[in-house]
Order: sequence, then structure tokens, then C-alpha cells
Amino acid sequence: MKALVCEAYGPVDNLVYREFPDPVPADNEVLVDVEAIGVNFPDGLLVEGKYQARPQCPFVPGSEFAGTVAALGSGATGFAVGDRVFGWHMGSGAYAERVAALTTELHRLPALLSVAEGAALLCATGTAHHALRQRGRLQAGETLVVLGAAGGTGIGAVQIGKAIGARVIAVCSSDEKIEFAKSQGADLGINYSREDLNQAIKAHTDGRGADVVYDAVGGDAFDACSRAMAWDGRLLIVGFASGRIPTLPVNLTLVKGYSVVGVFWGEFTRKEPEAHAANMRELLAWVEQGKVRPVIDREFRLADGIQAIKYVTGRNVRGKVVVKP
Repeated sequence: MKALVCEAYGPVDNLVYREFPDPVPADNEVLVDVEAIGVNFPDGLLVEGKYQARPQCPFVPGSEFAGTVAALGSGATGFAVGDRVFGWHMGSGAYAERVAALTTELHRLPALLSVAEGAALLCATGTAHHALRQRGRLQAGETLVVLGAAGGTGIGAVQIGKAIGARVIAVCSSDEKIEFAKSQGADLGINYSREDLNQAIKAHTDGRGADVVYDAVGGDAFDACSRAMAWDGRLLIVGFASGRIPTLPVNLTLVKGYSVVGVFWGEFTRKEPEAHAANMRELLAWVEQGKVRPVIDREFRLADGIQAIKYVTGRNVRGKVVVKP
């Protein structure tokens, strides 16, 4: 099969599009003919050796995909050859024409979603869902501030925040991105490139501060939000797209009475499978109701996967990017 391969850890430009051995489904695994692949910010970090996981080289990066079941491994139940599925494979393997995944990593593709939307749904939106439900305990009527609100996981947080009933403030680097976030449900926007983020959050909350901040950006934006939290607020640490992992003056959490909470969706799906399954039921119900739906910015060929990853890591994307074999 054709795949995008990491021969050695290093720049994304070093990835090679070449023939790679077909995966063979092991016990309780399903072989999927891949029709679309979701591109996520950590994909670039993985091949650069900057992510939590470090697969042995050579390996195929990517974790999010949609396609058709081609074969079943021993003991695999719940799916049949020909089923349309979407899924997330722990670790890597998705930037290819075929992938083998555990049955627990797969879901039936809803008829109302395209294969591209299926490939774009799980990682970014699943992360936002877990962050706001389990880690942030977001409640209807609370104020949610979403950093990087125009990106894939940011838009997921905006949509889910509105589905829960929160007031959502989108934080972006341009007015155009703010308008995009508003088109997906955000109530207000803050352009941090020309506004003081700390002061703007306080102004939009009558001085109270944010109940929940969804931070996939880090850096200076985190510094500002750490001073703009409400009492009993929850500052969610999702990622560091800015490139700088910030440090926290912990005295702020003492005097302002808020929590800083880490979010690691992949590990959550492994350690709390029942809670993850409940999340998926709720998420797919929201999809059926039209409250949550991936927004596809651009599609690339698998042969151009390097450009797709760089487009996402360059923070140009509005919504999600999808790669197709």
C-alpha cells in the first residue's frame, strides 16, 4: 500500500510517500480501507519527536480516519466487511491506504456525514467534548473562553460549548477568524493581536472572569488567561500551538480560587472506556441534531500530506484539514 512514512525523527519535510507493508489485523482488530484521514496538530509534533509517544521508525503517522471495513481479525465482532466506519487508532498508522484498528477504536459512520466529515470528527471534537464535560465541568449559563477558536479543536469547543448551553467567547488572531467562529455559534470574539486579552475577558464578563478557558495555544495567551479566571474557574490545558509551554505563578490559583486541569483525550479513551462510550453517544446525538458538525477547510491528496500537516501546524486552518489517498 502507499503511505506517508517517517523514516527518522525530524522535520515534517523529511516524510516519504512510498510503498509500505499492508497492516494485518490482529485479534479484535479490523482492517479498514482508508478513504479520508483527519490531520491534527500533534501529527507534526509526533514526526518531530516532540510528542508524548515515540513509535519505532519507520512508522506511518496519523491517528484519525474513515473508510470501509475490508477484513476482520480473529475475535473481532460488531462489524462486517463493507461497513462504513470512522475511528481513531492509538498512536499512529492513519496516513496510509489501509489501517488496522481495534474494534473499540471504531464507530459506524452516520449516514448524514460524508467520509471527510467522519475523518474530521473524532480527535478534535472528542478532545473538546472530554475537556468540557469531564475536565471542565462546564455548565449551562457559564462563560467559556476558547483560545484558537477557529482551528479544528477550537471550533469543536465552540460548538460543544453552545450545545451545553454556555456563553462562548472566541479568541482568535484576526477578525476574519472571529467571524468564522461566530458562524459556528460563538457569542463574542476577542482579537488578541490588537486587544489586551486579560482586560477584554474581564470587560466581557463584567469583571468576573472566565468560568472555563479552553487553551490549546499556551504561551502569552495562557499568561493572560491565568489572570482572567473567575472564582472556581477551570483553566483547561489542551496543547501548546504557540510553541511555548508556559509556566504558572501558582499564587494566582490560590488568591483567585481556580483550578488548572490537564486534558489528554487519548489516554482518557484508554483508561475510562465507559465514560468515553457515553461521550460518543452524546456527541453523535448532537451530530444528529445538527448541533455539532466538523467544518472542512481544505482537502489534500495523501501524496501531498506534508503540505497538509504544515498547513495545520502553521495555524492557517479554519476548522479541519482532511487527506485522501
